[in-house]
Amino acid sequence: MIRIVVIGAGLIGPRHAQSVQTNPSTQLTAFVDPSPTALPIAQSFAVPCFPSLQSLLESLPKEQHPHAAIICTPNHTHVPVAKQLIAAGIHILLEKPVGDSIESAQELLSTLNEPQNKNIKVLVGHHRRFNSYVQTTKSLLTSNSLGAPIAVNGLWTLQKPDDYFAPPLGAWRADKSKGGVFGINLIHDIDLLHFFFGPITRVYAEPISPQRQSSNSEHTAEEGAALTFRFASGVVGTFLVCDATPSPLNFETGTGENPLIPQVDPKHSASDCYRIFGSAASLSVPDMTRWSYDGKAVKGWNGDLAVEKVDIEGVDVKPFDRQLAHFVDVLEGRTAEVSCSVEEGVRALLVVRAAKRSLETGLPVEVL
Repeated sequence: MIRIVVIGAGLIGPRHAQSVQTNPSTQLTAFVDPSPTALPIAQSFAVPCFPSLQSLLESLPKEQHPHAAIICTPNHTHVPVAKQLIAAGIHILLEKPVGDSIESAQELLSTLNEPQNKNIKVLVGHHRRFNSYVQTTKSLLTSNSLGAPIAVNGLWTLQKPDDYFAPPLGAWRADKSKGGVFGINLIHDIDLLHFFFGPITRVYAEPISPQRQSSNSEHTAEEGAALTFRFASGVVGTFLVCDATPSPLNFETGTGENPLIPQVDPKHSASDCYRIFGSAASLSVPDMTRWSYDGKAVKGWNGDLAVEKVDIEGVDVKPFDRQLAHFVDVLEGRTAEVSCSVEEGVRALLVVRAAKRSLETGLPVEVL
């Protein structure tokens, strides 16, 4: 049985804890969080809560130390916490992003590359890779069902409530140096775009008009932008991200993945957040509608498009559960490589940094 602790009992920690408790190969042994609000959450899972990793390790005999930990703390703490775990020989599932800066992420890579740490496994928690809609889309692209990918259009638009940014626990999300919709939300979409089409090499970002700063001068983090992307593969893309508008057009609302965000009924509302355009067909995700001229005598705008709904299997399986099952396979040696490495996490961070620089300069930025 793999003993796992969850570090951070905020929005994401309990969701990971549920996955740990439902997996037959893992045992949730504790939460680690100094906040008084963490204790009742730990109690609801019938496990203790420790104020720090050091206090946990000092309180337990060596044979009861965790094998692995899931880091669910604020972005700017990811690397320091990960380095503590690595020093203790504990494997890591690290919530995205890897860190709050490229420098800190590179620090983590350097630590992992030290000879004494070569056996430590780190999976970056870009859990959407395990979503049924994403897996099916990847299969369609891999099987050439859409032909050669040409372009992609994406949306992540919704309205976050005021208490999401409220101090003390949420204040970091409003801080330009720590929070912002790019690093918290858009980074998920960037990782999926990389998963689908390979690395992004150039970014241009045009900022939206800020909605929160007029009423709260301490809210300095970006609220959104219209972006264009160039991929190394030749694919081009546009993306609109905004966390200050009532909208159903985002990954969570379309897929129902996040239990805290209600899913829209696709019969009564638009639900797509990605539109992928290929040389043979186009696809909208997650409503999974495919348009083509397959079987048509006229292949062009004078002819009728063939429309089909792509079947999805395993929609009821939680991506967090699939991600943890993959992590277990890695730890137990059934899978050699993690699905999303620290290097891939850094690659997504580089795009976020480029997008932020583009906001500041008003110019396209090459992703280095």
